[in-house]
Amino acid sequence: MSSNPTKEQLRAYLTAQVLHDPSYPLADEEALISSGLIDSFSLVDIALWVEETFGVHIDNSDLNADQFDTLDQLTAYILEHQ
Repeated sequence: MSSNPTKEQLRAYLTAQVLHDPSYPLADEEALISSGLIDSFSLVDIALWVEETFGVHIDNSDLNADQFDTLDQLTAYILEHQ
């Protein structure tokens, strides 16, 4: 586990609300989109939650596996845009 509070808040949200399994051992570099673990509908939900929770605007062109495929990528995006 990381000591980064943003990453841990994201991990908790993803496992509980998106994957519906709070005990899922989501790794920092685990592929979310490209592996099929989450779909495009879930990606939109995640983006909305990130915007509301962290006050970060996510451009529609950024909603893709290049930007959001791993927990590390999501965290970096949030920290860069806060």
